[in-house]
Amino acid sequence: MISSHPSPVKSVFYPLIQQLADVITTSWHRYLDLEPFVLPEGLGYIEGKLEGERLVIENTCYQSQHFRKMHLEMAKVGKNLDILHCVMFPRSKYALPMFGCDIVAGPRGISAAIVDLSPTTADRTLSPQYKALLEQNKDNFIFSEPRVLPEWGYIFSEYCLFVRPTTAQEEALFLERVREFLEINCQQALQLAPLSAEKQQIHLEGQKNYCSEQQQNDKTRRVLEKAFDKQWADRYISQVLFDVPS
Repeated sequence: MISSHPSPVKSVFYPLIQQLADVITTSWHRYLDLEPFVLPEGLGYIEGKLEGERLVIENTCYQSQHFRKMHLEMAKVGKNLDILHCVMFPRSKYALPMFGCDIVAGPRGISAAIVDLSPTTADRTLSPQYKALLEQNKDNFIFSEPRVLPEWGYIFSEYCLFVRPTTAQEEALFLERVREFLEINCQQALQLAPLSAEKQQIHLEGQKNYCSEQQQNDKTRRVLEKAFDKQWADRYISQVLFDVPS
C-alpha cells in the first residue's frame, strides 16, 4: 500500500531526530528566503508496510536563491526504526558544497549518525573559507565510536563526521556540530557571487557525481524495494532523494 495522504496522528520520532529536524528547519528559516519545492506527485507523504510494520515517510522541501532544493526526510518503521535524511542541493551557479546529514535510530539508540559538507569542486576539496571555519572547533567534537565510511565515501570531505553516539552528551555534541555545519553553509552562501558559466559546469558535474554515488547506496535501495517494489524505489531515489540536476 502506498498512500499520499497525511496521517491524522503526527509521528513521534527518536528525540535526537526530532531535535535535528528542528535545528535544520530553524536554520533554513533564519538565514534563507525560502519558497516551497514541489515534489513529484504522491511522493511528499508515503505510507507502506515493511516486514509487517507500518512505514511512514514524511518529506519537507524548500528552495532558495542559492539552493535549488533543501530536502528533509523523516521516516518511521513501527517502533523499531527511525530515520532522518537531509540534503541541501546548491544551485550550480554558486561554489557551494553539498550539506548532508543522516541518522538511523532504533530501540537501543542511534546506530549511525553522519554529517558533512561534501565538495563539488573538480579536485574534491572545500574552499579555504570553509576549511578555516570548520577547523575552528573541530577538536571539540570527539566521539567514542567513530564509524568507517563506505567504499564510495570519497565523495565526502575531510571534515565528515560519521559516528555512533553512545551517550546523551555525545548526541548533544553531534547536534551542535550539525548546527555549525548548517550555519557555516548558509552564511557562506549569502556571501557568494555567481560563477562564470565555465565554473558553473564544474560544480554541476560535482553535484551529479555526488548524486550518482549516493544512488548506489544498497542499504537504502533494499529497504525501499522491500517496502514497495524495485520500480517505486528507483523512482523515489532518483526523483526525491538524489535527483540529478539538469
